[in-house]
Amino acid sequence: MAPINNSLPAALSEFLLICFPGYQSWQHWLSLPLSLLFLLAMAANATLLLTIRLETSLHEPMYYLLSLLSLLDIVLCLTVIPKVLAIFWFDLKAISFSACFLQMFIMNSFLPMESCTFMIMAYDRYVAICHPLRYPSIITDQFVVKASVFIIARNALISAPVPILSSKLHYCGRNIIENCICANLSVSRLSCDNFTFNRLYQFVAGWTLLGSDLILIFISYTFILRAVLRIKAEGAAAKALSTCGSHFILILFFSTILLVVVLTNVARKRVPMDILILLNVLHHLIPPALNPIVYGVRTKEIKQGIQKLLKRKV
Repeated sequence: MAPINNSLPAALSEFLLICFPGYQSWQHWLSLPLSLLFLLAMAANATLLLTIRLETSLHEPMYYLLSLLSLLDIVLCLTVIPKVLAIFWFDLKAISFSACFLQMFIMNSFLPMESCTFMIMAYDRYVAICHPLRYPSIITDQFVVKASVFIIARNALISAPVPILSSKLHYCGRNIIENCICANLSVSRLSCDNFTFNRLYQFVAGWTLLGSDLILIFISYTFILRAVLRIKAEGAAAKALSTCGSHFILILFFSTILLVVVLTNVARKRVPMDILILLNVLHHLIPPALNPIVYGVRTKEIKQGIQKLLKRKV
């Protein structure tokens, strides 16, 4: 009777996340600013959500969309940053397959959800400035509900195949992910199978979702700018632009951070791996921390609502 062949490697059951392979000695120092940014993001978004919830004057479609953006930011932060800090503080590098692919799904779907929310907000500002008389009949609470369903359904359904394809690969060799997060390509590279289709699908889906949103945002602001330039009343143009200021700053910041991450990944042979890892972590942390602050500082109604909320606490 022939002996049983035990030379085939056994399937793996978990991954190990190795943050900053070349600079693990300064992880504890890096954890301090990351934890402070994380607390800031959680506190700022929670304050914004509570303010919009309690202040009746903020019960309008534009602020409902802002609430959705804050919820997406909170989920993204909670999905990525606590695990990163656990690795830094307690050396908890192990992550189960199910937790890893769930994190991958949330990251791949919620970032396009944010982009899509910015697109809907740009349309909101377009209607408010270019068709102000029709604004109350177009941008209604029902519109926000339909837009929210569209944002969640479109991006979740199109992004779902990314972790599904990755989970179907056969992992039989290395289980060390040289990253702080379960990024699709970082995980797929560990498989024993060909993951070309997985990589191609993520590339096409990502650029289709984010690219279409950015194009529509650009078109909306082109129409807004053209309408503002036609306004002849003194101070009216500045007032119209000020209503878009916060939104435009957030879009610009989100797009800039995303562009930096994309370009550095394209030039990964020229950029140190640790820089790429740090940029990926910060991309899930800095926008959530700054989004509510920008709106809170630049929007008079929200600023007044926060002041009222603080007075209630006192």
